[in-house]
Formats: sequence, C-alpha cells, structure tokens
Amino acid sequence: EWQGAEDPRAAIRWRDLLRMRPGLAFAEDYVDSGVSDVMEMLWGRGRDDVAGYAASKPLAADPGTRFNYSSGTSNIVSRAVGTLVGDGEAGLRRFMQEGLFRPLGMQSPVPKFDAAGTWKGSSFCFCTAEDFARFGLLYLRGGQWDGAPLLPDGWADDARTPTHHTAGEAYGSHWWIEPEDVRHFYASGYEGQRILLAPEKDVLAMRLGVSPNERVPALLRPLHELIRAFPDL
Repeated sequence: EWQGAEDPRAAIRWRDLLRMRPGLAFAEDYVDSGVSDVMEMLWGRGRDDVAGYAASKPLAADPGTRFNYSSGTSNIVSRAVGTLVGDGEAGLRRFMQEGLFRPLGMQSPVPKFDAAGTWKGSSFCFCTAEDFARFGLLYLRGGQWDGAPLLPDGWADDARTPTHHTAGEAYGSHWWIEPEDVRHFYASGYEGQRILLAPEKDVLAMRLGVSPNERVPALLRPLHELIRAFPDL
C-alpha cells in the first residue's frame, strides 16, 4: 500500500514497526467506540482485514521519531510474516506450529485469523498458563530451548533493549520493559495479564485473568514482590 509515488509511508522500516515507531496514526483505546481504532479494527470496518485497516492509516509523525503503542502495528507485522511464509492461513499455522509451538511443547495454542488469512497477532492467541509460561521461558533464556537456539542470535536481547524510555513506561521490540529496572521485561495482555521476566535472577512470574484496568497495578504488585524475593544469580 505504501509504494505509490511520493507516499511518505514508504520510509517506514521493519525496525520502526517492531519498536512501535512507524509514525502511523492509530488510537489505542479500548473503551470509546467512537475513537478507538482497536475496536474498529477488530470488530468494525477492519475486522475482515485487520492489517489492511492498520496499513491504511496516514502518518501522524515521521517514521522512527515517535513511540505510539499500536495493536495495528502488530497486525501489519503479522501479515508480512504470513506473506513471507506463503500459503495463506494454512501456511502460517504450520509455521507457528513447527517453528514455535511444537519445539516448546505447547499443545494448547489457538491463534485466531481474520477473513484475509492474517493472524490477529495484536490480540488473539489463547493458551493455558503452562504454555504461556513456556513462551516466557524461551525469552528468559535468551531464545535458547533445551540448550539449543530456537530464536536467531541476539533476537531476545534486542527485544528487551529499550528505545522508548520515560519515567512511566519503557518499550523494546514488541516487549514492554520495566522503567524502574530495565533488566526486567514483560508481555502485557489486556486487563492485567502479564508474563514478567527477570533474567538476572532466572525467574519468571506470571498472572492470567481479567481485571478492571484501574485495579491492575495493585494486582500486579505481588509479581514484582515475588521477583524481588529471589537473589541475583
């Protein structure tokens, strides 16, 4: 979509997408259906082609210059992976199974796809707690599984290296990072789900469940207390 003459979005790099800095306009709002691009993408005009909806957005900033967490950005990346893998939804399902789920021993994952065959990677891959923990353990161990590399060398380190860092939040490459202690990074699900990793302690702490957003900080406090109870290696 971005390759037309003089389309400034052609300057967006893969790294900008992975680090939530493509500059595309996108309102990450989960409440107001009159404002929320997330709700419109998943359940409104964009539901049959979530990546196409996100990719159609204009630039709100120069690519690479402004952090804006966007579910749409994840779906653009997901569609691109599917295009590289080939064979539509079936091909991406095989890729996920053979490249990630099966090696980790994950038996429960249920990824959800749209009508265009794109995995809705922003939002939908249901798993048991045990299987989410396996995914977290892969990153806790730097992309190694059973003593062998499963992820490319340096991928996990790049994911947990902050490029956006303020007093209140920090972000790496599709992973959040604790702003008060950048050694700790985490996957964040809607309404309080977390997979929190502390590599210097070799500890993973996780919480699943659905909680009102205003209660989430208090509910997550025990995870951080648990992490602090372990000594550094």
